[in-house]
Amino acid sequence: MVITKRNFGKMEDGRDVDIFKLTNAKGLEVEIINYGAIVVSISVPDSKGEFKDVALGFDDLDSYLHRNMFFGAVVGRHANRIGDGVFELNEVKYQLAKNDGPNHLHGGTVGFDKVLWDGEIIKKEGRDCLQLSYLSKDGEENYPGNLEVKVLYSLSEENELIIEYNAVSDKDTVVNLSNHSYFNLLGHDAGDINCHELKLYADSFTAVDENCLTTGEILDVKGTPFDFTVLTPIGPGLDSQHEQILNGGGYDHNWVLNNQEGKLEKAAELYEPTSGRFMEVYTTKPGIQFYSGNFLDGLENCKDGAVYNKRSGLCLETQFFPNAMEHKHFPSPILKAGEEYNHTTIYKFSVKK
Repeated sequence: MVITKRNFGKMEDGRDVDIFKLTNAKGLEVEIINYGAIVVSISVPDSKGEFKDVALGFDDLDSYLHRNMFFGAVVGRHANRIGDGVFELNEVKYQLAKNDGPNHLHGGTVGFDKVLWDGEIIKKEGRDCLQLSYLSKDGEENYPGNLEVKVLYSLSEENELIIEYNAVSDKDTVVNLSNHSYFNLLGHDAGDINCHELKLYADSFTAVDENCLTTGEILDVKGTPFDFTVLTPIGPGLDSQHEQILNGGGYDHNWVLNNQEGKLEKAAELYEPTSGRFMEVYTTKPGIQFYSGNFLDGLENCKDGAVYNKRSGLCLETQFFPNAMEHKHFPSPILKAGEEYNHTTIYKFSVKK
C-alpha cells in the first residue's frame, strides 16, 4: 500500500489541511483529510472492473467547513444521541449542547468532525497507516477529562478499509467513536439506495421515540421491516407505516449485534445488484446504526457537481448503543481514567455475482 499527501486548503485561521491518498496494489483508493478525520472518497471496482467513488462528500474544504452533514467524519466524543443533552457520571451531571432538537448529537456544536487532527504516516505490523491524533481538552463541549484520541486508517491488499480507534483520558468520561461515511455502492452520484440489499447480523434493535431517541426498549426484528437477517432490499421497508419507521423518518436505528463479546466479527453486508459491488462490515462494537439518509434534502454542488437528494446514501455506524448512560442495561460507554478505549471497524469491498 502507498500513502501520498497533498494540500487540501487552509482553515479560516490559516492552518493547512492535508489530504492523504491510500492506494493498494489492486488500485483501490481512499482519500482522507485531517479535518474531521474525514473519508472524502472510496474508489472501488464493480463486476466489470470499472472503478467508482462510493462515498458521498465534497470536492473542497470550504464545503466541509460550512455545509456539515457529517460526510465521512469521525464523530465523537460521543457518537449518536444523548437525551436532553445530559448524562450523569460519578454523581455529577453534565449538560451538553442540544444540537438535534432536544438531543445532543455526535459530540455537540464542535465535535470531532469539526476539528483539525494531526496527521502522520506510520508503520504498524509492516503496513503503512495514516495516524490522526487529537487532544480533546477537559471541558471541551462540557465533557470531563483530557482525552487523547488516535484514529488509524489503513488499506489492506484484500480491499479492506481498516479503522482503529484508541483513546485515553485523565478523568472518568464517556467515549463512543464512530465513522459517519455515507455509502452508495452504485456510485456516490447515482441516485437513491433503495435497491441496495442489506444484511445485519442482529436479531433485535433499540426502539426510538418521535425524536429518534432510544426508549430503552429492545425489540425483536422478526415480522417487522427491521428484519435484515438475510440480504433484503432496503426500499420496501422505507415505505412501511410501522411506528418505528415513522418515528425515524425511515431507518435511523441501532441494531443490537448478535456478537456482544467485543471480538472482531461481521456486523453487516451491503450489496448493490446492478454493479455487483459488495461491502462487508466487521466491528468490535456491540451496535450498528443503520441510517438511510433521511435528512438529505437536495444538497447541491457536492462532489463532481452531484446533488444529494433524500436517501442518496446510507450509513452503517459501529458504536455503543445511543443514550446508553440513561439505560443501564445497555453496554456502557464509560471510560475510566487511565484505561484505554479500543475499537476496530473494517469496511471490506468486493464484487458478488
